[in-house]
Amino acid sequence: MLSKPLTIDDIDTPAVLIDVDRANANIAKAQAHADAIGVKLRPHIKTHKLPYWGKRQLEAGAVGITCQKIGEAEIFADAGFDDVFLPYNILGAAKLARLLSLHGRIKLSVTVDNATSLAGLAETFTDRGHPFAVLVECDTGMGRCGVQGPADAVELARAIDASPGLAFGGLMTYPAPGKAGEAEAWLIEARDLLARSGLPCPVITSGGTPDMWRSPVASVITEQRPGTYIYMDRYQVAKGAATPEDCALTVLATVVSRPTSTRAILDSGSKTLTSDTLGMTGFGEIVGVPGAQIVGLSEEHGNVSLPADTVLPVGRRVRVLPNHACVVTNMFDAVCLVSGERVVDVLPVAARGKVT
Repeated sequence: MLSKPLTIDDIDTPAVLIDVDRANANIAKAQAHADAIGVKLRPHIKTHKLPYWGKRQLEAGAVGITCQKIGEAEIFADAGFDDVFLPYNILGAAKLARLLSLHGRIKLSVTVDNATSLAGLAETFTDRGHPFAVLVECDTGMGRCGVQGPADAVELARAIDASPGLAFGGLMTYPAPGKAGEAEAWLIEARDLLARSGLPCPVITSGGTPDMWRSPVASVITEQRPGTYIYMDRYQVAKGAATPEDCALTVLATVVSRPTSTRAILDSGSKTLTSDTLGMTGFGEIVGVPGAQIVGLSEEHGNVSLPADTVLPVGRRVRVLPNHACVVTNMFDAVCLVSGERVVDVLPVAARGKVT
């Protein structure tokens, strides 16, 4: 059991603070939006990696959760979660054996975008009475994984449907930011081709926090998989998906050096704040310190550029709004849940480091 400080002042730095009031408000807002436009919500746990928050999301109305790796799914299955989507190509005997074991315990589905991945699944899952749901991953503009055209999606869906121990579960995409319209057209064409081929498409699932708020009511999408929405971060603010007041995750840091009048050093470097810039300038924003920019990171030091008249002495504790909350979560053993200045709880990050 982790020791629990009473207030934020009792927390040693660097540390991750999660504002529970903001996180709960973000959960409620996203669920209300999904309900209003008629889509199901299947949150991605990669952002928080905590059964605590997964349960809050289900209580709010989510139909299940999304995990990116089998290790995450195993942690959440052990915590009682029984409906998990794993949108990833699974390869190799060891991983397939773990996947088969999970299939025996919970409702589970995955994606494929190639014949090699599909062949491994077809050889592993052979029970016609308990078929394994497999969706086709579609590259609708992101340029990552996914079949390259609607006709390719139909061809792979047919191959899934022809495998005795598998069941075609639908289409999955992670659209490029700001290109939800292009993804919509791509998926409509694929859905219609499937229908003409006699294949029903029970699920069309899409991911990404920024674009979920721009989804039209009449969308082809049946399910959304946002992740970052629960915490938000500097990137989401830059994309207009959140305001700074919506951001629930900050890093508590201490000024450990003030070498010059225009420079300060934090005890939080690349092992704390992540080197992700996501196209933005700098590595995070110091809350309440106008003009401060985190301009450089080494492993344990954050280099802050300051206006010359900034009062920020050695020993001052600050909160940093990171560029990318998901990566920060994965670098800490535990996070502190706070409400105002009060520490509500300290939780181990259960699915931290589960990358296989």
